[in-house]
Amino acid sequence: MVTIGAVYAARQRMGRWVRRTPFEHSPLLSGLTGGEVWLKLENRQLTGSFKIRGASNRIALLTPEERARGVVAASSGNHAQGVAYAARELGVKAVIVVPGNTPKVKRDAIRALGADLTVHGGEYMEAERLAQAISRERGLPFLSPYNDADLIAGQGTVGLEMVEDGPALDVVLVPVSGGGLISGIATVMKAASKAEVIGVQTEASPVMHESVKAGKIIDIPMFDTVAEGLHGGIEQGSVTFPICQKLVDDWIDVKEATIVDALRLMLLRHHEVVEGSGAVGIAALMEDPHRFEGRRVGVIISGGNIDEELLRRLAQ
Repeated sequence: MVTIGAVYAARQRMGRWVRRTPFEHSPLLSGLTGGEVWLKLENRQLTGSFKIRGASNRIALLTPEERARGVVAASSGNHAQGVAYAARELGVKAVIVVPGNTPKVKRDAIRALGADLTVHGGEYMEAERLAQAISRERGLPFLSPYNDADLIAGQGTVGLEMVEDGPALDVVLVPVSGGGLISGIATVMKAASKAEVIGVQTEASPVMHESVKAGKIIDIPMFDTVAEGLHGGIEQGSVTFPICQKLVDDWIDVKEATIVDALRLMLLRHHEVVEGSGAVGIAALMEDPHRFEGRRVGVIISGGNIDEELLRRLAQ
């Protein structure tokens, strides 16, 4: 298991590569719920997503020999940008594989950061299988977007900032795919606060939620979603699964239409550009506002790398 000490160490190690993002009160969403809603705005992070935190910590821990060889990663976009950014800063070559549903804005950003980009498959697990094969064939360290204790410690720094910069929270809403972010945040919250930790997934791809219910990692049918960053399965044996079993208090699966409504609300009324994955916590508030009445709620806005065409449709 990851410890809060490892999270503190990750924060020191990441240094200049990670921005301390705002943790702001939202009068709009507080009025909607009858509670007190605070937003952790990782859409304003360097590379537009929290993913740079874990990637920076993991790459900083590479041995000199590993740095010389380079690294390989699979991602739906945001982890790839974090890996590419940290690798560029440390002079490490990065090979990145993304699935075909990765938005163009994310692909362009990965290339601009100097990574060797390959687009492969229709969804994340297909991209990961190719990246794992490249890792074996070329002897490159594979940097998982979630199944890595050092990466989880880096993601946990989001939780440290929330504890330090905001009020004492009653509940935290965290977007979940492979579970790296919620594993880090839950580690911090259970050590330093009394907040209930709720994982939020889409109805299109609730793999971690269904796996926790089943008591083991399972495969389930998945469907298209505007929250493509939360789309995909979980690697067997992932370290995130037992952490989620132990530390996550509850789960919410949100509807696709509500995610779109949440994106529009954040853009037009909150004046924040948020991607689908980053809006699922807002969607959870919108679907059941009375659940959060009278409570202090922290919502992780995990990223803002939205597809340009989707952004135009929302603005219209």
